Amino acid sequence: MKKSKASDVAILAIFIAIMVVIQVLSQIIYSVWPLPIVPTLLHIPVIIGSIVLGPKKGAFLGFVMGLISVVNSTIITLPSSFMFSPLQPVPGSNHGSIAALIIAIVPRILIGIFPYYVYKISKNRFGAALAAFVGTATNTVLVLGFIFIFFRAVTKMTFGALLSAIITGNSIAEVIIAIILTMAIVPALQKSRRFK
Repeated sequence: MKKSKASDVAILAIFIAIMVVIQVLSQIIYSVWPLPIVPTLLHIPVIIGSIVLGPKKGAFLGFVMGLISVVNSTIITLPSSFMFSPLQPVPGSNHGSIAALIIAIVPRILIGIFPYYVYKISKNRFGAALAAFVGTATNTVLVLGFIFIFFRAVTKMTFGALLSAIITGNSIAEVIIAIILTMAIVPALQKSRRFK
């Protein structure tokens, strides 16, 4: 039992390290990326961690993803930074909004919970694909939904624009990448954990 817990902690640490590497590499690559589609990849280790390690550790990985988003938006000022960091002033004011923490953290925690339960329905590659879809959709729908709720006056986003943003090339690319990687990685990780 202790060995299993130590193994889970080690795997959790590896997932966090992977998330940090993905974030750093994404910043570097996307700064010279020639295409208009810029998919988020940071949610994929959270989805896989949720399935392999369970919803509690998955939620923790999601929380770490949210913190990475807050730190990144605090350090790097972009037009959207105020939506993810309470330390970035909301346009038209000289202060940030606590709503930025809700946008940055709550959806990411849920990315670490939902895929586990979806995968339990069908513990195979189809279940992994469905869990990846649900995890990615959770991120996209909730982040954009919260931005619509909290910052609609600033962004001037209409409900139609919200729906359009949810079904963009970015979202489709994120779903496809998440499904492919989750289907490939989850069975291998599950198999290696069974034979330890």
